[in-house]
Amino acid sequence: MKSILIIGLGRFGKHMAMKLTELHHEVLAVDQNESRVNEVLPYVTNAQIGDSTNEQFIRSLGVRNFDVCVVAIGDDFQSSLETTALLKDCGAPRVVARAARDVHAKFLLRNGADEVVYPEKETAIRAAVKYSSEHIFDYVELATGFSIYETDVPPEWVGKTVVQLAVRQKSHVSILAVRKDGILSPLPGPDHIFVADERVFMLGADQDVMRLLKR
Repeated sequence: MKSILIIGLGRFGKHMAMKLTELHHEVLAVDQNESRVNEVLPYVTNAQIGDSTNEQFIRSLGVRNFDVCVVAIGDDFQSSLETTALLKDCGAPRVVARAARDVHAKFLLRNGADEVVYPEKETAIRAAVKYSSEHIFDYVELATGFSIYETDVPPEWVGKTVVQLAVRQKSHVSILAVRKDGILSPLPGPDHIFVADERVFMLGADQDVMRLLKR
C-alpha cells in the first residue's frame, strides 16, 4: 500500500483518486474548489481544501511522507508549474505532473517533475489505434513502437495450435493471453487450439502486429 497525494480534482484527478483508493492505497486529495473536495471525500482516505501555490499550505501537508505526489491540475498551467516546484522544494520524493502539450511537459520537468503524463494525448492515441481497425478491442503502449493489442482471433488461426502457427518465430509477436466467455487464460501453452469466438492479447512491435492483423 502506498501513500499518494493528488492535487487537482478535475475529471482526471478525481477518477485517479477514486481508482487508487479502490486499489487500497491511502489517498489525500486536494483542491481549491470546495465542491470538488466534497464530491471526492467519500471515496478517498482524506481530502482538503487549499491553495497548492501557497508554500505554507504545501508544507502543512507533509509531502515528504508521500510515496507519490500527483499534480493533476489541468486548467491552470501556471499553478501546475508553481505547485510542482513547491512540492520538490518541500521534499516530495516523487512528483508526477499532468501536461496537455509537449511544451508544458518541458517546463514541468524543468520545475522538478520526475515524470509527466498526457491523459488527453494518451487517450486520443489509444482511441485512434482502437478505432482504426474493427479487429482491435484495446491497446496499451509499453514503449515507443511496442504495444499490447487485444484483438479477435484471425480467421486463419482458427483450429490451429500455438506451435503450429509459430507466430513468435514468423512474425516476432508474442501471445500473452487468450480470453473466452470473459475468462482470461494467460500464456496459452503450445497445444492451445484457437477458436473463432476467442480474443487474443499480442505483444510486439507495432509494425509487426499491424502486419499480422492486416486482413
